[in-house]
Parts: sequence; C-alpha cells; structure tokens
Amino acid sequence: MTDVPVSGGDEHVPLSGDGRSRSFEARFEQEQHRPIRWKAVVKRSIVITISGVALYLVAPSVIAVLHSWPKLVTLNLLWFVPALVAEAAHFACTFSLQRIALRTKAWFSVITAQLAGNAISLIVPGGAAAGAAVQFRMLAVSGMDATDAVGGLTAFSFLGIGGLLALPVFVLPAVLFGSPVSSGLVDAAVIGAIGFVLFVGFSVLVMTAECPLCWAGEVAQTLRNRLLRKREPISGLPDRLLEQRNLIRSVLGQQWWEATLLSAGRLLFDYLSLLFCVRAVGSHPRPSLILLAYAVAGVIGLVPITPGGLGIVEASLSGLLVLAGLSGAEAVLATLAYRLASYWLPMMAGPIAYGVFKYRYRDREEPPPLSMEPSST
Repeated sequence: MTDVPVSGGDEHVPLSGDGRSRSFEARFEQEQHRPIRWKAVVKRSIVITISGVALYLVAPSVIAVLHSWPKLVTLNLLWFVPALVAEAAHFACTFSLQRIALRTKAWFSVITAQLAGNAISLIVPGGAAAGAAVQFRMLAVSGMDATDAVGGLTAFSFLGIGGLLALPVFVLPAVLFGSPVSSGLVDAAVIGAIGFVLFVGFSVLVMTAECPLCWAGEVAQTLRNRLLRKREPISGLPDRLLEQRNLIRSVLGQQWWEATLLSAGRLLFDYLSLLFCVRAVGSHPRPSLILLAYAVAGVIGLVPITPGGLGIVEASLSGLLVLAGLSGAEAVLATLAYRLASYWLPMMAGPIAYGVFKYRYRDREEPPPLSMEPSST
C-alpha cells in the first residue's frame, strides 16, 4: 500500500496496484509514438458524418428551441431558481459519487476534472471517450493512481448508464396506474420519489444478490436471440452482468450503498430540475408523464449521435412534454430552460474548471496523451 503524493490540499486515500499502474504508464509511453491508423481516421469520419446528418434532421427542433431564448425572461423565477438549485444538487451527487468510485477524499481535482471532461463530451460528436480521456489525464496530473482512476471512472459510467436504462421500468407503473389528470406539484414529487425509492431498492437487490441479475440477463438474452433470429445468438450475458456488478462492488468497497443513494439522487434532482422548469412556464401537466418524458429523453441522450444529445434531446423532450399536456410553446420553452440548466451552463463551466486546474497544477508534469483507439494486435 502506498500513499499517492498530493499538493494544494487534495488528499488521496492509500491506494494499491503499483504493478498495474506501471503497466498503464508503459502503455501511455507507447501510445505517444504510435502513428494514427487509417481505420481510426475512417471511424471518426463516419461518426462526424452521422452527427452532421443527425443535426441536419433535428435542426428545425433546435432552431425552434433557440428561438424561444428571449422568452426566458417570462419564466417564473420562483420555479426557475429552484430548477437551477436542483441541477446543482445533481452535480453535487455526481462529484460525491466520483469521489467514492475513485477512492479519494479530494474535492478540487474530482470537481474540476469532471466539469472539464463533461464539457468535452458535450461538444465533441461521440465525445464520451474524449471527455473520459481528458478527465483521466487531469486526475493523473493531480497525483491519482492510474489504475484506480480507470477503474473508478468505469464503475461510475456503469452506474450512470445502468440507472438511466432502469428508470423507465419504474416509471411505467406510475403512468399506467397514476392519476389521468394533473393533480399538482406535490403529487408529481411523490410519484417521482416513489419511482426513485423503487430504483434504490432494486439497485440494492442487484448489488447484494445474484439471482435477480442472472434472471434479467437470461430474459434479455432470450429476447434478443428471438427478435434477431438472423444474427448469431449471444450467450453468457448473465455471467457478464455479474462480472460488471462485481467490478463495481470491488471499486466501491463498503461504500456501495452510499453510491447507490447518490446514483439515485443524481436522477432525482435532475428530474426535479425538469419538473420545476415545467412549472416555471406555468403549466400543470400529468405528473407521471413528466417523469416518463424525463426517463425516455435520458435514454435517448445516451445514443452518441450528436454532441451531448444536442437536437436529439430537444426534439424528443419537447415532443414528449406535448404528450404530457403542455402546449407546443410551453414545451419548447420548458425544454430550453431545462437544457440551459443541464447542458449549456455545465458546458460553459468546463473551460473555467480546466483553467483553474491548470493554474493550480502548473508545475506538474502531464502524462502522455491517452489514445482513444484500442491497440492493434
């Protein structure tokens, strides 16, 4: 066990894995001198082309949302300010969850690296990998062990994606059995709270027992093989799910239950931000459908077609809000307000966080750049 050196007040807990860390450093040294392969160029060109086509197709929705920008002054500040506070709480949960996943007590390096990496992922097409690379390099500069940084960011990614994919499952009962008409903000908050409590309970069950995860893997594997009969059938999905669950548990250690609560908290506060934005435009829609709109838009945003889901999220969310009971103008304005809090402001915070980080660690030597393509065999 060795203590990672720190400076400027950041404190890291003792970490292990010196051998693996040296292997990562050796790989980075190799990547510095590796030429860019034509396959990588073609792959990135295809990603950019697809993003361009997607942005062209959703351009009318983006333009409609941006045209509502002057109408932001008409928002009820008694609801829009809480929306901003809720989004800030969402990011606070994100920072706390990453500290657990990275097994560090540091705040400065975790916050600045997350904001900078998040901004890159919101700007670059298919930018999740580029954002993760920036975040990893900043954590490495701050003195964090390379192996623990990679494992922690991987576990954090699994938690975030798994939460968004599981959320619609807990929303559907509220939609099917909830009130057919809007009954106020309290009911909307209660429905959301019940959904997230169920999500936490399910997460705890998955983290502590193997049977539910194996069953879910078997069902997903069977459905996939039956629906895609012309493709080669997959096998071993339950075992792979267990491996990923065990990876997350090994990274989180005894704090897995705190991580579960923080993961649910991230979703809850993000949903509340959308709910407050809807109320800020003066609408009172069916609350369960607002939760469904949030869940579906979140899943759609995972598809790496455009930077940060730009255009895709606006088009889907505004349409879903119309189905939830908002007028077209209200849906567009609520979408703009929500994306201002969850997309534009965090993106603008990224360069500031990166600049502050670079100033604090200006005397630190940067690690070699991390290649975003797998090594050739």
